[in-house]
Amino acid sequence: MPEGDTIHYAANRIRPVLEGVVPDEVRTPHPRFGRDRWPQRLAGRRVESVDALGKHLFLRFEGDLVIHSHLRMTGSWGVHPLGQRWKRAPRRAWLVVRAGDVEVVQFDGPILELMTAGRVRADQRIRGLGPDILAEEGLDEARFLRRLREDDPTRTIGDALLDQRTIAGLGTVWRTEACWAARIDPHRTTQAVADEEVLEAVRSIGPRMQRSAKDGTQNRGRTCYGLRGKPCGRCGTKIRSGHLGDDNRPVYWCPGCQD
Repeated sequence: MPEGDTIHYAANRIRPVLEGVVPDEVRTPHPRFGRDRWPQRLAGRRVESVDALGKHLFLRFEGDLVIHSHLRMTGSWGVHPLGQRWKRAPRRAWLVVRAGDVEVVQFDGPILELMTAGRVRADQRIRGLGPDILAEEGLDEARFLRRLREDDPTRTIGDALLDQRTIAGLGTVWRTEACWAARIDPHRTTQAVADEEVLEAVRSIGPRMQRSAKDGTQNRGRTCYGLRGKPCGRCGTKIRSGHLGDDNRPVYWCPGCQD
């Protein structure tokens, strides 16, 4: 699943194309939108802003209409010069927004909806999100800790850090990297992890995610994720892997220096 930095990176690429612009064309090729009349409803409306919150992306149009996207495991955003071959097959496009000679394309859904601004504000999927690790003003650490401590204290810290209601934007990659950086075994319960330890974890990973949100280099410089059987760069012990939490998400850790 794309993590918060991937979504912020998509927003950063889309923003210069669409923000402040009345699109020349809006198309919804996917059959599910056949009766929804998005092109007619959005015709002549300026895009007021393009922003991201956690793993959610929003195209906000004047007149209080908002396109909301969540990519889950399958979706993707692309920005392509007109006439350039898209990164995925045209039949997989759900939304095409053209401004001048650039097309912004959303592929493979799975959550793509046109909402009123009021409905967005009331939507519990969005209202219930924890603080965004990539918030422009910085992570609200007090709110993050409060959400974490309100959760089940017997939950593993590795699982808790993936809960978007606790902290928005972290996924399996950055959760793994954060725990490694702070020397925290992801299998420890949240009650066994001190506030300063978990703050060290998110503080260590925030700048790396910020860089990735700007240049799209999420896979660069991994220290633990995906390195099963490789020697830990800190202590030389072989990295281990497994699955964690109710969703059985992959996790990597070093048994030599994460405790």
